[in-house]
Amino acid sequence: MTPDELAGPVREIYKTDSGLMLHGRIEDALKGEHLISLKGKVNLIVTSPPFPLVRKKRYGNETGQAYVEWLEALAQSLADLLTDDGSIVIEIGNAWEEGAPVMSTLPLEALLAFKKAANLHLCQHVICHNPARLPSPAAWVNVKRIRLKDSFTHVWWMSRTKNPKADNRQVLSPYSKDMKRLLTTQKYNAGARPSGHVISETGFLKDHGGAITANVLELDDPASMPESLLKFSGTKWDANYRNYCAKHNLPAHPARMQALLSSFFVNFLTNEGDLVLDPFAGSNTTGAVSQALGRRWLGVEANEEYAKGSQGRFVAAEE
Repeated sequence: MTPDELAGPVREIYKTDSGLMLHGRIEDALKGEHLISLKGKVNLIVTSPPFPLVRKKRYGNETGQAYVEWLEALAQSLADLLTDDGSIVIEIGNAWEEGAPVMSTLPLEALLAFKKAANLHLCQHVICHNPARLPSPAAWVNVKRIRLKDSFTHVWWMSRTKNPKADNRQVLSPYSKDMKRLLTTQKYNAGARPSGHVISETGFLKDHGGAITANVLELDDPASMPESLLKFSGTKWDANYRNYCAKHNLPAHPARMQALLSSFFVNFLTNEGDLVLDPFAGSNTTGAVSQALGRRWLGVEANEEYAKGSQGRFVAAEE
């Protein structure tokens, strides 16, 4: 299905107490009453746009240079929706040249073009690492065995200001066994290091409730993720959605955002009651985790069947 075939009026699919799902292209939604009324009011945009794959998929991805131009054209309108201290978080996967064991730079080109078009600041580049992913690209990894398994995606956190709302205390990781031991014994080898840094015991042996999370998110390793978000891990959290789609003869989205990833940034960059937008909502993972975390949400999805199926994320709580 091409983007032109997805075009049409933007309309409401369903509501919850905290959010609203719209069916329509984001290009059209940005011109409509729902999003125009939210200019300057969105605290966080967190999304995973269709990846710049070689071949078109059912969810309407652009390919090649057209992908870069398409994402670039959306940048300013999306940035205009943000509050002064709001953020945009975009996850985008890797791409490969057609028929060759050569990586494409299109994902990075698209991100850079998006950043420049909206005059955004890159607050941090985060890697979403998932070693449990199936080996790909299969032709070069499984068959010819000349490349390594592709197991990460890029996540760019951008904002209009250099100091957007953020609090890493809201996404602390569990302490390691060694750190727990140090907090118990209160004994640490303080002093100068070969690098010249001087490590003091002052503050270092204070229990802050957890460790500051690194900018490489290991989504398949619960020990490295905030304990408060582990309810979003694994396949069990997705069960209601999959069952709902099967019951209503609706296709499940083939490239669903990982709930741990979405919930991490919602918790990190917003407070309860804040508004979160996903302009490429798909199965509406972002809306569901936002609601579970006490945020308001708005989703926009170009494929009507995916938009309808995403209601399955809320039926357990609403029925």
